[in-house]
Parts: sequence; structure tokens; C-alpha cells
Amino acid sequence: MKLDDFISEFKKNPELAKAGMILFHNGIVRETSRDGRKVTGLSVKADIPLLDSILEKYRQKPGIVDVRAVINSGVELKIGDDVMYLGVAGDIRENVIKTLEDCLNEIKSAVTSKTEFFEK
Repeated sequence: MKLDDFISEFKKNPELAKAGMILFHNGIVRETSRDGRKVTGLSVKADIPLLDSILEKYRQKPGIVDVRAVINSGVELKIGDDVMYLGVAGDIRENVIKTLEDCLNEIKSAVTSKTEFFEK
């Protein structure tokens, strides 16, 4: 899972000339949980068929050229490791930012579940 490869996939899209912006989210493992406990790592499970359906839904939004995501699931990740890449290509800033935010929130709430590992 490399960000450069992820970006390259967007640039292969023949419709990219319609885009004025590609916005990327790179979720990484942080050292503390939301409640402040020290984290040593985490693992993520993802419902890939549901992810594909959500991405397709957001590709249909006005002004959006492409939406892609990769989730690093099924392995134990360490602090600083990449958890997810999400990218949205579209015509103007307002369409792209809103789509990325809405898509990210839906993926986080419906597609992924995580298990955090804590210091003892």
C-alpha cells in the first residue's frame, strides 16, 4: 500500500481532464486512542463489497470524476502505519471537499471496524 501508487491510479483515469482537484485522505495509526489511552497498534476489518457500493454512490455526485479507497485490513498495524487512503477527483473545491468528507464519514461508520491494542 503506497500513496504514490494510489495517486498514479487516479492519473490513469481518462476523465481526469474534467477535474480541477484531487483531494486525498491518508489515515494513519496514532499513538493514543480517542479516550487518551496509549496505543501500540491496531487492526482493521473492512466490508469490501459495501465499500465498493459506497464509492460508486459518491462517484455519481455532481462534479465528481473519480472516488477510490484502499483500506489496509487484516494485518496488525503499528504507530504511523497507513490505515486507509481515500481520494476524490472532481471539478471544483466545494464538490470535492464535501464528497471526501461525506464519503469518509460513511466508510468509517459503515465499512470499517477497528481493534486497538494498548500498552499494558
